[in-house]
Amino acid sequence: MKRNHAGRSVLLMATALNTVLWPSIALAQAAPAPAAADGQNSAIVLEEIIVTAQKREQSLNDVPMSITAITGDDLIARGITDVEDLAKVTPGLSFTESGSGTPVFTLRGVGFFDTTLGAKPSVAVYTDEVPLPFSIMAQGAALDLARVEVLKGPQGTLFGQNATGGALNYVAAKPTRDFAAGMTASIARFNSFETSGYVSGPLVGDVVAARLSARAVRSGDWQESYTRDDSLGAKRFYQGRLLLDVTPSDDLKFTININGFKDKSDTQAAQLIARVYSAPAATGNIPNVVGYPVAPDNNRAADWDPDQSLKRDNGFYQASLRGDLDITDNLQLTSITAYSDMEVDQLVDQDGTDQRASLTNVRGSLSAFSQELRLTGVVGPAVIVAGASYARERSNENSLYQFPYTTSSFTTIPGMRTLSSGLRGKQDFDNRALFGNVDIDLTDEITAHGGVRYTKVDLDYRSCAVSGDATSAATYSTLVNVVRGRVGLAPIAPLQANQCVTLDATATPGEVVQSLNEDNVSWRLGLDWKPLPRTLFYVNASKGYKSGSAPTLPAIEASTLSPVTQESVMAYEVGFKATVIRGALDANGALFHYDYDDKQLLARRPTVLGNLPGLVNVPKSRIQGAEIQVNAYPAEDIRISLGGTWLDSKVTGSFINSTILGATADFKGDAFPYTPKYQLVGDAEYRTPVSDRLDGILGLNATYRSATNAGFGGDQRLQIDAYTLVDARFGIAANDDQWAASLFVHNVFDEYYWNNVARLSDVVRRYTGMPRTYGIQLSVKY
Repeated sequence: MKRNHAGRSVLLMATALNTVLWPSIALAQAAPAPAAADGQNSAIVLEEIIVTAQKREQSLNDVPMSITAITGDDLIARGITDVEDLAKVTPGLSFTESGSGTPVFTLRGVGFFDTTLGAKPSVAVYTDEVPLPFSIMAQGAALDLARVEVLKGPQGTLFGQNATGGALNYVAAKPTRDFAAGMTASIARFNSFETSGYVSGPLVGDVVAARLSARAVRSGDWQESYTRDDSLGAKRFYQGRLLLDVTPSDDLKFTININGFKDKSDTQAAQLIARVYSAPAATGNIPNVVGYPVAPDNNRAADWDPDQSLKRDNGFYQASLRGDLDITDNLQLTSITAYSDMEVDQLVDQDGTDQRASLTNVRGSLSAFSQELRLTGVVGPAVIVAGASYARERSNENSLYQFPYTTSSFTTIPGMRTLSSGLRGKQDFDNRALFGNVDIDLTDEITAHGGVRYTKVDLDYRSCAVSGDATSAATYSTLVNVVRGRVGLAPIAPLQANQCVTLDATATPGEVVQSLNEDNVSWRLGLDWKPLPRTLFYVNASKGYKSGSAPTLPAIEASTLSPVTQESVMAYEVGFKATVIRGALDANGALFHYDYDDKQLLARRPTVLGNLPGLVNVPKSRIQGAEIQVNAYPAEDIRISLGGTWLDSKVTGSFINSTILGATADFKGDAFPYTPKYQLVGDAEYRTPVSDRLDGILGLNATYRSATNAGFGGDQRLQIDAYTLVDARFGIAANDDQWAASLFVHNVFDEYYWNNVARLSDVVRRYTGMPRTYGIQLSVKY
């Protein structure tokens, strides 16, 4: 399905540029200074924002790396409540729905697309410096924030392994020493109601302060079946957090954080867009999807199995304790201890039809314990951070799949029928690290930076496909004995229900049990120059690693469950940050080049039944690109911003794999999947007094993503078209910001777009974004 996006995208982006694009929101937007008494405009003052990107408080303009920092108030005003929406205001950040409930985050083209619960991302996610090691845990990270910091490029020295793409650091709003409270509520299309709020203040004099936050989201169905009268897509999401600050003395402070969420929303259904058969369909083996109508070109249309409860029943909780001790005026000891736990149970229909072609009950548990201990000190012209960390992370997945073997290579086997199969997979990561970082002022204008981390990761895992019920066990017995017969082996005894059926090198079914023990040294070197106040030029070189990983798949052959080894990236970046034109314009930009070794990728592996999904390492590849972010106040009541990222990704060495049709090919020279070449994001706001107490507000946000592909080989059925999204907001607010009311429209032009395409069995399906939504939002503070 081809669509002409070029003209429309240019038109929409030109419209957005009038009220212009915004990327970084890298500075908190303070009100401009009033006109001087002599009638001349004084310089507009941009409020300084403090970040903890290097695990200590610094002005954003003093940190020599590319960062997007967005305040909590800005997030509320723009209706940003999750990582998917965060991509609207962060150049280079992409979100992909994996299809099985595990989100995939990508920064500057660096990401790890895997659908299993235990998949470790390449973009690390933290809440108040506490890691969320599995992507699905990050769904509740955006509650009641002071700000979110998006750190781009490898962050291995201070944030550890699995941050080759960067890190998302969510910083929670902290307890206040005076009573404070606030609430935000919205009503929107699809009977959506969302409310969040907080109460904060002292509990025990100046010793204990607390902040209690909560959020609830309820909405009706937004997806519609195009073959029958049915709907899907309701949301039921609830979360809360209790923060306690305990300050027993001026030198000692503890922060206790207890938080969690419950998600009982519907899972999203897919759209059928094409059919792909592995072999000619024969009478008796023709799947019911033959002749099934493809989905109409709109965001709401989809199809799914009737009479199935396609819902989530997922729960997460986390507890952490942070202690900060000022040993001397120039030396601080910090300890962060945390435990996270998540239970997942969700039913997903991924084939886009009302037939039992791919129905998956994803079930599992995830847990993580982490401990970090570090010292931060000032020694003459140097600031030194040194410490150690330990983490143990476990995933236990036990999912059930229901699908027919349709036109695959074994449909000619007598007795094959619709199959109920499953997988069992356990991963146990044991991580130990030592790290250090130093920033030293060589002169008043030049500062050198250096950091290093040694990491040792031991992975123990076990996995297999299981036979499901008794009927499926009999089907697997037939399959296994046919395979054994082809290589001259005697038949095995009938398999039992829920028994491992993955075949080893001798075609004997059983569980795969292996270990992967690796270590690495991440490092960073940099130099920056500050010739003027609020002006910084920097150059960085860094080496980062992502740990090895084991796939969790219903694999018929043991070789498909072999792990991928750790990937590494050598990154080079030059950039600048500057505030100019009497403080009315803030700009920062960067050029970067990443050389990859052994990039991890979900592709295909050869098996006795053909090329089937599996994790692989791409030996050599690279990404290069450029990024620009601009924030400006051309007038006292106008903010306009612009941001964009250009990426050029390429497999630079020989990489032989297969297309979605199973054809073997060398993909040297191909671009990375899910990596658009151009990304533009922007926002503008006009705020002006309409009375002595009220301001009027008009805002516009625009996002553009160029086309990309979901696989190697350029198959048009896996194409992800370019798209442009425009959001609008307008309302009134008290001039002291104690309350605001606004009308909003998301996806103003009801753009049809999608961010995931894949082949499953005999179908090619996609996942769409949200259609046009509109509503009203009210925020109050006390």
